[in-house]
Amino acid sequence: MKLAVVGGGSTYTPELVDGIARLRATLPVTELVLVDPDTGRLEPVGALARRILARQDHPARVSWTADLDAAADGADAVLLQLRVGGQAARHQDETWPLECGCVGQETTGAGGLAKALRTVPVVLDIAERVRRRNPAAWIVDFTNPVGIVTRALLTAGHRAVGLCNVAIGFQRKFAALLGVDPREVTLGHVGLNHLTWERSVRVDGRDVLPRLLAEHGEAIAADLRMPRELLDRLGVVPSYYLRYFYRHDAVVEELRTRPSRAAEVADMERELLAMYRDPALDEKPALLAKRGGAFYSEAAVALTSSLLSGTGDVQVVNTLNNGTLPFLPDDAVVEVPAAVDGQGARPLPVRPLEPLFAGLVAGVTAYEHLALEAALKGGRDRVFRALLAHPLVGQSDSADRLTDALLAHNREHLAWA
Repeated sequence: MKLAVVGGGSTYTPELVDGIARLRATLPVTELVLVDPDTGRLEPVGALARRILARQDHPARVSWTADLDAAADGADAVLLQLRVGGQAARHQDETWPLECGCVGQETTGAGGLAKALRTVPVVLDIAERVRRRNPAAWIVDFTNPVGIVTRALLTAGHRAVGLCNVAIGFQRKFAALLGVDPREVTLGHVGLNHLTWERSVRVDGRDVLPRLLAEHGEAIAADLRMPRELLDRLGVVPSYYLRYFYRHDAVVEELRTRPSRAAEVADMERELLAMYRDPALDEKPALLAKRGGAFYSEAAVALTSSLLSGTGDVQVVNTLNNGTLPFLPDDAVVEVPAAVDGQGARPLPVRPLEPLFAGLVAGVTAYEHLALEAALKGGRDRVFRALLAHPLVGQSDSADRLTDALLAHNREHLAWA
């Protein structure tokens, strides 16, 4: 089984490789190819990947290249984990929106739109090249913003499924709090990528969410950086990203007083890459846990395995709505539990979404539709409309200012600008 990883020079990659090594019975990889145009990062990451597999006696052959076509040849699956513009572009996404009084964040709001505009054309070009070389390959997208990128891939007819680590992170967190095996925990996870709620947490068929909130509400709220009282009033556990909506103004003030996350990650990446260059290092370093992407490897291995083996396992993924949330268009991309097999992901039925949540989901879905149009067709007016539609913007003066700032900071990445 051949697996190609686009963006293989990412400091995330050793996390993925460690998962491949540990979970070889689930996903028997025989060849791993890391693809990245940045050969300066690719070589130390690739060499560490070899050492990690060797330490765990994994037989897979590891190689790395800047040649996407060669990597795609014969690949059973291609994982996308790229960041157009690197941490420098992310730093801009997280700072200039603050000047307009809006959240600066890399996957939502104006910064998220900037990332989508940079990313969608690049991902579609990669996917088309993969399809020409290897039309049977599955594409697993971990590239943010996952919902918009996955929608672009599926709209273009690619064999693709989107993946996020929020659901598996909650599963592992709740299992630890309850003292049970994570495999015993089933989530009622519903919404859009980075806009989800856990409406139930089942163990042995019983919903233990009320118990979780009663006994561990403070710890859960602290992790989410939201007030405990809000979780109690909602009666659900929202994803961390809902704080940008529920506490927008407070978060803006907080972000104005500290360095951007991109600056923190850039420092961390320099340290990680220095570690990766040490030929004695043959396991993922503890520092990597602070980089983000917890449990990404387990989620990626499980999803890829189900797509290639056709097991029909239920996993939380990003895929076409197709009536799952009836108030959304069928071609919207939702993040819900789905049965995954060789034909792709089929969402399981979910109970009707409460109006408090459905209204926000509908609004962000409309924004994502407009964001994809802007990414595919370009044009200042399309960017403005997407920003005006976003619940975190929604005012014409702000949308105009944000449009000008977005274009000014991203011209080198936008062919039409």
